[in-house]
Amino acid sequence: MSSSPRFRRIATAAVTTVILLALLVLGTQVQVPYAALGPGPTLNTLGTAKVDDDGKIVERKVVQIDGEPTDPTTGNLNLTTVSVSDGISLFRALGMWLSGTYALTPRDQVYPPDRTTEQVQQENADQMTGSEENATVAALRYLDRPTALRIASVGPDGPAVDVLRAGDEVVKIGGVAVETSAQLRKVVAEKSPGTELPVEIVRQGTPQTVTVTVGARPGNQKSGYLGVVPEDVNADPDLDVTYTVGDIGGPSAGLMLSLAVIDQLSPGELTHGKFIAGTGTISVDGEVGPIGGITHKTRAARDAGATVFLVPARNCAEAVSDSPEGLQLVKVETLGGAVDALGAIGEGRPAPTC
Repeated sequence: MSSSPRFRRIATAAVTTVILLALLVLGTQVQVPYAALGPGPTLNTLGTAKVDDDGKIVERKVVQIDGEPTDPTTGNLNLTTVSVSDGISLFRALGMWLSGTYALTPRDQVYPPDRTTEQVQQENADQMTGSEENATVAALRYLDRPTALRIASVGPDGPAVDVLRAGDEVVKIGGVAVETSAQLRKVVAEKSPGTELPVEIVRQGTPQTVTVTVGARPGNQKSGYLGVVPEDVNADPDLDVTYTVGDIGGPSAGLMLSLAVIDQLSPGELTHGKFIAGTGTISVDGEVGPIGGITHKTRAARDAGATVFLVPARNCAEAVSDSPEGLQLVKVETLGGAVDALGAIGEGRPAPTC
């Protein structure tokens, strides 16, 4: 006996409803193995940031300089960030992808499976701390202010364990004057294991020379190795530079933080009345390095009102591929080059562009 048309319609509607409900549950509750990357907040390095101080929200200068006179600054030198949305549902992921504002990337590329979310966040925080330290030293070196190369720690099993100490200021190594950790590593790496290497240091204010027998670097038996961690530091005891960036992590704020230090410690204003934003890692030697998510950062900068964006040279091709209208992309390779480019823009002269 065949079922009636009315019964078949009811059954079909019921099955369709169940399927739609199942899809709705799957689309809204099931998380996809992707993270969404998009424009993040921007922060004016010449301004203030809101932070939690023992449960109370307070505002502090992003770059605070104490102990030395500072030059008044106005305008914007904004660092830029990339937002990361994690734990997203299928429907939300589709919506973000279709918006054209976000890019989906495998979650493992943002949060590697061998590390917890907390560990990744701590790594980002540590990278920001290193970026801040580099920003200070790079700015001071640009301004010809005193910096020093010191030993941060000595490995317990390294060749220098009984010779160098944490806090030693390194002046020369093997007769070669060294001012940065990169220079120190280069001199040591070029020495053959077994070489006796004189190191001129200042220990607790007293100059002296010690000798270290160079060891072989783990993983490269032909490269010299001391087993120390060097650090580049501000050597002016009267100058104190501190940073307040909230929960922003990673190394890409270095260039903009360094420019903010220079702006405060030198006459005139780097912005020349324009809204400047940018990104890029910074080394103590003032080299500007590439970063990730450049197109998200340029979009965030333009949305915030920026008209000029400082782009690391190695990010130029990607930045040009999706450049927001009304945003001038300025190519930078060094800290000094960034300062020169801002000066050219302020005077109406051509600046290097992507």
